[in-house]
Amino acid sequence: MSADPRVSIHPDSSVLVAAIAARLITKLVDTQDRYGEATIVLTGGSMGIGTLEAVAASPARLAVNWSKVNIWWGDERFVEAGSAERNTTQADRALLDHLPLDPARVHRPGAAGEFATSDDAAADYARELADAAAQEHERDTSDTRPERPGRLPRFDVLLLGVGPDAHVASLFPEMAGIRETERTVIGVEQAPKPPPSRISLTLPAIKSAEEVWMLVAGEDKAGAVGLALAGAGPVHVPAAGARGRSRTLWLIDAAAAARVPQDLVRKEPASA
Repeated sequence: MSADPRVSIHPDSSVLVAAIAARLITKLVDTQDRYGEATIVLTGGSMGIGTLEAVAASPARLAVNWSKVNIWWGDERFVEAGSAERNTTQADRALLDHLPLDPARVHRPGAAGEFATSDDAAADYARELADAAAQEHERDTSDTRPERPGRLPRFDVLLLGVGPDAHVASLFPEMAGIRETERTVIGVEQAPKPPPSRISLTLPAIKSAEEVWMLVAGEDKAGAVGLALAGAGPVHVPAAGARGRSRTLWLIDAAAAARVPQDLVRKEPASA
């Protein structure tokens, strides 16, 4: 089961990142009220990192108990640890280094030099996800607890950017990764944008999230957004396959919305 997409259009990218940051802070607070903790899957790129910078600048971030936030990444570049190309490095500088996080709750994918191949790093990340799912299962005392743990912990909100080619995470059109149905994490080689070696959650892992938020700005993304929301298939348009279990939000600016079907549009005020 997955939720049909809802589209919120903001006037420009600066308003958009501020609105996403405010929405994210509220989501984390509400989730902690319900579960005592919250889990977020971060993304890189200009919108992903811009959102984290906006969270860092918001006084409302103090409402979140950051020591009870679990952090994962949807994908990572398979380069040396500490490289400026890594999503984790950029996220640390934008926000994470400035928060009172519990280091045990921050799950960074492996780097080149730590693992021989991207496949090895992906297998290790999949194991870490499965371990977290097992621990979550042990803590679950509800009547609805499944008999056995799954391979993934609960993802409360998963953030994704979208490339001009409609790729999400490191799942590129017509490549093997977007066709994967069994594994939760894969190594990616010969990616069509640098660096060529990457680690990525698969589409089934992305679709396990309770909420998926697509963060998109810029005229160069309008074609990809339009195709994804018009019902294209995920093999050719990976962004079309990214759906949350209970909610799928496309949070986009006016430039990226140029080809969005009008029946899906909800325009946000400039003060959002």
